[in-house]
Parts: sequence; C-alpha cells; structure tokens
Amino acid sequence: MSPRNGRRTGAHRAHSLARQLKTKRRRRDLDEIHRDLRPENAARLLRQEPDPDLPGCAQFYCLHCARYFVDLNSMKEHFRSKVHKKRLKQLQEAPYTQEEAERAAGMGSYIPPKKVEVQTQPLEEVTEMEASS
Repeated sequence: MSPRNGRRTGAHRAHSLARQLKTKRRRRDLDEIHRDLRPENAARLLRQEPDPDLPGCAQFYCLHCARYFVDLNSMKEHFRSKVHKKRLKQLQEAPYTQEEAERAAGMGSYIPPKKVEVQTQPLEEVTEMEASS
C-alpha cells in the first residue's frame, strides 16, 4: 500500500473511515422509534429515572428523534427545528411488515403503505416533571 492513496503504511483498518464515522453517530431506526411510540413504551421513556450520565439527567427526551436534551428550552427549540419536522414526516409512513415484504417479493398484490398520524409529544408532561423536581 503506497502512502499516495491517503493511508499510512501499517494502518490496517477493517472498514473505511467514512463508514466508521457513519456508525459512530448512528441513531435509532424508524421501526424502533415506532415501537417506542406505543403508549406503554412512550410512558416509560418520558418518565425515566434521573441518570447523571445522560444530557439533562434523562429528563428531556424526544420520542420521535430518540435524543436527550439538556433543558426544556433546548427541547422546545428542537421541536421547531427542520430536523424534527423531517423526522415526523418520515414516521408518518407505517413500518414495514413481513406481509409487505412477501408482496414485494411477488407473493401477493401491491397494497400502498398506510399513513400513521404522528404529532409532536405534548409538553405538559415535561413541564409537570420539571415542576415536581
């Protein structure tokens, strides 16, 4: 391996640098977030025990983006951001099922994906948690 191609000799990497950086900042997939949006999972995620290792002690969490925030103001800013609105739009399409995969493989007729109603989580629950602490 010559030094001209950008890598130093002896630097053995299993994957490319771009792939390493992409997996470093990996977020949850849409089907995982759909699972988190179920009422029993959403209640558990919104009312987490304080964890000093997470930003804001895990008290300010966006369900749709799977992100923690330092305080309520930064979370409100995030709700108005382009990134959050784009994620809401992505979550409107129902997650893939095994039946849909079989239809795509030619074992059935095409049925267009269903739309799911997704709205930003209510902030009343968050303000109650902040007032109680």
